[in-house]
Amino acid sequence: MPSLSELVRHHTDLDAADVAWVQLLQADWQIIADLSFADLVLWLPDRDGKGFWAGAQMRPTTGPTALVDDVVGTFVPLGRKPLLDEAWTQGRLVREGDPEWRDDVPVRVESIPVRRAGRVIAVVARNTNLLGVRTPSRLELSYLQTAADLTQMIAHGHFPNSGQRSDHADSPRVGDGFLRVDVEGRVVYASPNALSVYRRLGLSGDLAGLLLTGLTRDLVPPRRRPDEETLSAVLGGRAHRDTEIGTDEVSLIVRSIPLLPEGTRIGALILVRDVTDLRRRDRELVTKDATIREIHHRVKNNLQTVAALLRLQARRMDNESARSALEEAVRRVGSIAIVHETLSHAVEEHVDFDEIADRLSRMVTDVSSVEIPVHVTRDGRFGVLASEQATALAMVLTEVLQNAVEHGYGVGESGGQVPEEGAEILVTVRRLVGRLHVTIDDGGRGLPEGFDLDRSMNLGLSIVRTLVESELGGQLELSRPPSGRGTRASIDVPID
Repeated sequence: MPSLSELVRHHTDLDAADVAWVQLLQADWQIIADLSFADLVLWLPDRDGKGFWAGAQMRPTTGPTALVDDVVGTFVPLGRKPLLDEAWTQGRLVREGDPEWRDDVPVRVESIPVRRAGRVIAVVARNTNLLGVRTPSRLELSYLQTAADLTQMIAHGHFPNSGQRSDHADSPRVGDGFLRVDVEGRVVYASPNALSVYRRLGLSGDLAGLLLTGLTRDLVPPRRRPDEETLSAVLGGRAHRDTEIGTDEVSLIVRSIPLLPEGTRIGALILVRDVTDLRRRDRELVTKDATIREIHHRVKNNLQTVAALLRLQARRMDNESARSALEEAVRRVGSIAIVHETLSHAVEEHVDFDEIADRLSRMVTDVSSVEIPVHVTRDGRFGVLASEQATALAMVLTEVLQNAVEHGYGVGESGGQVPEEGAEILVTVRRLVGRLHVTIDDGGRGLPEGFDLDRSMNLGLSIVRTLVESELGGQLELSRPPSGRGTRASIDVPID
């Protein structure tokens, strides 16, 4: 199904301002479909004047659909639908006498010109399934009258409103709570759902005949309502905007659409929605996020305490091997602590691993015992990783860098020459098709003669291999880099 933008680009001469106006209409036309109990179709004029293209479609949530199939992208030549032609050429709302029959369903069709800046730029067809029509109740009459006012506003260029747009993703719909107020802001009609919403605020009795602004001031404490200007503009029906009000127990979103069918305001449509449960869940999520971050912070503190104790114990060791083992344990614990520290500042359980990788690189080189300076350079980005992957990968990167420093450039190792001016370790990172490829190249002594990863007894390499293959579900390979000097560790793991 083609998008509105594609249809406009390929088939019409509408300019950017026209498209923006049509998109504003689309943002609000669910309200019109629900008030009309009808399907809406937006018809765009063909650039060659041969007919109309269906650019968008909306079905009602308040009644049966009149259009079983999607019509977006279809073309109607001139003369096929006379009502479209009349609305377009005459710039007026056109209603037909006899209904159309579609799949044994009688459908009443009305055509509404969409006017912007004095020009008709499109036509909206309103299609009502007459099988769903019955003797209307007061609610339905109020809906239909309001829909008629809004369609007149479309035809005269007064709707949609190009001013302030709602910033609420949970903006109210017709079925949530419908009120109609007169030009003074007095309630003319309130749907049962709207009445229920206000009774949750503390109203006793009916809404009809009451000034909505004054009533709301009496029910809502000042700290839970917007400034007086906003409150009066929205609840008095003078501004096309929304606001949030409530008590300590109830939260509401209120939206106002002034009604100007002939250009003069005659009242307004007010929609209300009870969002108490949504706000409670929002608060629970905020509390949960804060709790998780606090847990990560405490884990980080505990790991740093463990590392400090291990470091203290290492200083008391006379045995060089035991001291080295404890120092390696300190580095491993420290690498995990860095991940938890990063997670303690994150909003979600995902972290930017580039910062972690750079901190690990500095940690390894700062505490190394080699006699020459070692510098780690990163080429590419790790990007955002899940916390479980980040923890395992942090340990892997720490071990591999530590091996590159100690075995590649450490004193007493057999092998090739080590540069006196310093050493460079290159970490290359690539994200490709759901996988993370990492290579760590050093220019050190290289692998011992006859080295076999499967038979290696090195604890660090055993940890790396277990983490890569078991925890991360990837592969580890040790080889010589293309330069022929030093060692290359290649890590290939899947990522989300």
